[in-house]
Amino acid sequence: MMDESMRQEIALFRYGLIAPLVNGQVDPKSYVKEVSTRMHVVPHYGEKRIAAKTILDWCTQYKKGGFEALKPKRRADRGHSRRLTMEDEEHILALRKKYPHAPVTVFYQHLIEQGEIEKQNISYFTIYRLLKKYKLVGKEISPMPERKRFAYDRVNELWQGDLSHGPVIRENGKAQKTFLIAYIDDCSRVVPYAQFFSSEKFDGLRIVTKEAFLRYGKPKRIYSDNGKIYRSETLQYACAELGITLIHTQPYDPQSKGKIERFFRTVQTRFYPLLEMEPATSLQALNECFWKWLEEDYHRKPHASLEGKTPHEVFQSQVHTVSFVEDVTWLDTIFLRREFRKVKADGTITLNKQLYEVPPRFIGQSVEIRYDEQGVYVYEDGKEAAKATLVRMHENAHVKRHRSPFAGLGKEAGTDV
Repeated sequence: MMDESMRQEIALFRYGLIAPLVNGQVDPKSYVKEVSTRMHVVPHYGEKRIAAKTILDWCTQYKKGGFEALKPKRRADRGHSRRLTMEDEEHILALRKKYPHAPVTVFYQHLIEQGEIEKQNISYFTIYRLLKKYKLVGKEISPMPERKRFAYDRVNELWQGDLSHGPVIRENGKAQKTFLIAYIDDCSRVVPYAQFFSSEKFDGLRIVTKEAFLRYGKPKRIYSDNGKIYRSETLQYACAELGITLIHTQPYDPQSKGKIERFFRTVQTRFYPLLEMEPATSLQALNECFWKWLEEDYHRKPHASLEGKTPHEVFQSQVHTVSFVEDVTWLDTIFLRREFRKVKADGTITLNKQLYEVPPRFIGQSVEIRYDEQGVYVYEDGKEAAKATLVRMHENAHVKRHRSPFAGLGKEAGTDV
């Protein structure tokens, strides 16, 4: 059975192929022709060619139904094993233990070539879910396609994103490192949002990305390096939901992000000297001073590459073309982290070493969990189905809990429940 995590990985792959079409950054006819002739490593399927009609169908589905429409359809008989007896399973598991490191796609093909199974009777996913059940499968995710960089003359066609080491500040007598996460618009040189953080974690990038979208609208493309936070699945999902093409630079190629690198140099030469005259005593003070400089100095000074105009002037001259994000709540939901958890018999799951309670109807199921600092939620078919409640052991010791409706299953008839 194809589970939700597999469906999401495949949808991300499909979006990666059609994103240039969705954003109008390529000639459709030539792009589809070129892509359909190449071999692609499809998550959980292995190498295969994608027909031109299939690519166009995915594009149509995305435009009609968004990211959710790119997920493979669920089997009508999901939850039931097909065409594998217990003896078959034991034999396949024994063979797998001989080749534990082979990709599942390779192992599946090996079974067919050795006559162990027939392709028309036993699907790849039948083998995959068997191996996954016994934890004999690793994670196979195809990377997002790399694209070449172009120069743009329209705002929000492309943003460059990156992280830079900031100044060391002294807060309460202790030295603290800082990191500046920022985006810059390729056309206007406007910095949609930037902020200093005390770590290089994804939480900082999430804050910067959301704030940038709210203040300056959404770009068609985001161009970043291969850093861990920019490879986050959360960012990939968010970009797919918003119709943004996420592009990564080739490793060890800083010149490809020239504009954001030049901005960081500007920060070093024009902003950091201000801190020498008036040192920041906290992270909050550092950011407030930086934001003031960004708006009053950087955005308002004429730029040589902008023919003497300021970043603010160039952006405002095209603001009528900007696609703004108006639904803040929806923006919050697409940036939720995603995990999958098996619901225990007592209706609880464990997430980040904490126990959460979910509705009894999910007992025994593997469910998709999406969460942030504000809450933990159970999702079904891409929609919020319930909110998980944090279990506080001390409080629960004094609270009378209702029995789960599943508690009586399996007991003899007539037993008091």
